[in-house]
This record gives sequence, structure tokens and C-alpha cells, in this order.
Amino acid sequence: MSSKIKVLQVIPKLGYGGAETGCYDIAHYLAEKDCGSYIATSGGQLLKFVKRKKVKIFRLPVHSKNPLLIILNMFFLSIIILFNNINIVHARSRAPAWAVYFACLITGRKFVTTFHGTYNFQSKIKKFYNSIMLRSKLTIAGSNFIFNHISENYGEYLNKHKKLRVIFRGINVEYFNQKNISILKQEKLKKEWEISPGKFTILLPGRLTNWKGQEKFIEALNILIEDYKNSNFQAVILGSDQGRKVYKKRLIDLVQRYRLGKKIKFIDHCKEMPLAYSLADAVVSASVEPEAFGRVAVEAQAMGKLIIASNIGGSNETILKGKSGFLYKYDDPRELAKILNNVSELDQVSLNSYGIEGRKNVTKKFDVEAMCDSTLREYKKLLNL
Repeated sequence: MSSKIKVLQVIPKLGYGGAETGCYDIAHYLAEKDCGSYIATSGGQLLKFVKRKKVKIFRLPVHSKNPLLIILNMFFLSIIILFNNINIVHARSRAPAWAVYFACLITGRKFVTTFHGTYNFQSKIKKFYNSIMLRSKLTIAGSNFIFNHISENYGEYLNKHKKLRVIFRGINVEYFNQKNISILKQEKLKKEWEISPGKFTILLPGRLTNWKGQEKFIEALNILIEDYKNSNFQAVILGSDQGRKVYKKRLIDLVQRYRLGKKIKFIDHCKEMPLAYSLADAVVSASVEPEAFGRVAVEAQAMGKLIIASNIGGSNETILKGKSGFLYKYDDPRELAKILNNVSELDQVSLNSYGIEGRKNVTKKFDVEAMCDSTLREYKKLLNL
């Protein structure tokens, strides 16, 4: 086997989520460090941005949970591993992890996983299925919250021969930087989204799904008007329904019931998320289930924006409470409304001070370079380099 580090990452689809962008960032970082970098995936929007001269792509149906396809993926992955002299295979989801596990047994390569979520279980079968993420030589947790979740729920799958390591997710702090925002693009987006000047602008990014808390957010905005008589705001709910038409209709019906049609806008997608953040006075992450990391909170802080987030999951670790933003009880729209009312009364100097602290926080702890460097060091330890 070649002494050069060669890493194959396996991920269902290469989209814009936290797991996917992390995979993308690691892949290019490895190439820059003169390591072999490979990705096996079924597709995804982020594929078009992969630098093919640096990162080799293999298209396989690794998104499938079909047992027959998992077996086929195992054989295909084994061939790829042997033909390219790959020495570490990093799985980033459960279905492909099963194929990777057996491929690594066949080829004798090092198996690595990243535990990207809480992977809830209600039966022994589901817990066994999830346990594949702990059968690797190295399991990476994206936050202390995930580390504790693993320790509390999957202790029987951990032993002295398997390593569990926290490596905080990172973002590109140069990409998410207010200084790089084009004023012309900003003005164009304001017109497209019909953002009115002089109104407090609240942004809630995230795909439209129940656990992201859009309903609680809408309820909070209604309370903001009803209880606090505060109507000098506008809100943007930014995210695709990803086929959840019934849920989106429920949100629209809720907006109409509260007569918030002139206050809330639904935007499906924004190609340049830093630009979207730049329009906001405050950003909200309203998840009603724990975020493994909470990328919105980190991106907002990197953009110098005050962040308000529910007090569960990774946000507890990424937000400096009272300095870069605020936390509220995840199922309490009244508390969220109270915080929104308070921050909407802040002057621009005060808002900027929260943003400055947030930016410092992210560049110090959650820079993508730190994440990639820590991951590469762990790879080297596995290979005794």
C-alpha cells in the first residue's frame, strides 16, 4: 500500500447540508495537503463545484437503504478501494456506512464515521441499524452534545479499541464575511424579496420541516404584534419544502389565520447565503428538536448578525449567550416573542456589538481550517504517520 494518505468519503448525496459541506471541505483540504481525495456519492447539487482535477468522484447508489443495493455498493467500494490504494474510508451516513464497514473488512482498510445527528431509535432493530456509526476505528462527533448523546445511548458499542472524538464542524469564515458583500447584489436581492427599508428584518433559514420550528416562529411573530403591539418588522422564512407540500400549506394557512401575509415572506432558495444573512437585523434558529451542531447559528455569527436560537442541541455550545445572541426555551413562542421585541428596540450600534462578538467567536472556534486540520491529524494517527 502506498504511504501517501488516500481518503475515500462516502455520502448519500452531496447537497448543501452540514454533512455535505463538511465532506466537500475535507475533500478539497486533503487535495491541497497532497493527499489522495475521493468521494463516492449518488449525486447532488454541490457536485458541480467539486474540482475534479483534485477530487475524484465515483457515482454509486449509496443513498439507498435497499439491502441488495447495500451489498452491491460493498463490492463496488471494495474494488474502488483496492484499485486506488485507498487506506481510509470515511462514511457520513448510516446506509452507506454498512457497505463501507464490510468493504473495509474485505480490504483491510481503516473505517471512519461521522455521527451527524442524534439518530433517534424506538426499537432494538433501529438502534442496531444506527450502531454502524460506532463500529468504526474512529467516530467523529460534531459537537459535545452529540458526544454525550453517543455516550449515553450507545455505550455498549464503545470500547478501548474504538476512538470517539469531538471535532466541531467548521465554516468558511472568508465566505461568510460581511466585508465581501456586494452592495449592488444586496440592493438587487432587497428588491427581489421586497424588503422594506426602516423595518426590523428577521431571517429564519432552514428547510421546511416540522422540527425546524417554523410554526413556533410564526406563532411568536403573532404574539409580537398581539402582546407587544410591535408591528415594525418583516420576516423571511428561507428554505425549500423538499416535497413537503402539506407542511408548507400548513405554514401558509397559519400565516393567513394570523393575518401575517404582509409580514412574512416565504423564499424557496438563495444561491448566496451570505447575501441572505446580510439583509437581516437578526437571525433565528427555531428548531424544536436538538440540532447536532446548528450551522445557521454559526453562519449568522460569522456574518456579524445577532442570533436567537432554541436552547437545545449544538446551539448551546456555539452561541455566547448575552454576547453574540440569545437562547430561548425551544417550545415557548412567547419567550421568543419577548426576545424579538427586545432586540428589535436595539439601536444599530448595539446590534453591531453583538455581531462583532459573534464574528470573534466563530473565527476562534469554528473555522473550517481548524476542522479540516483536526480531521487530517486523526487520519494520520490511525495510520501511525
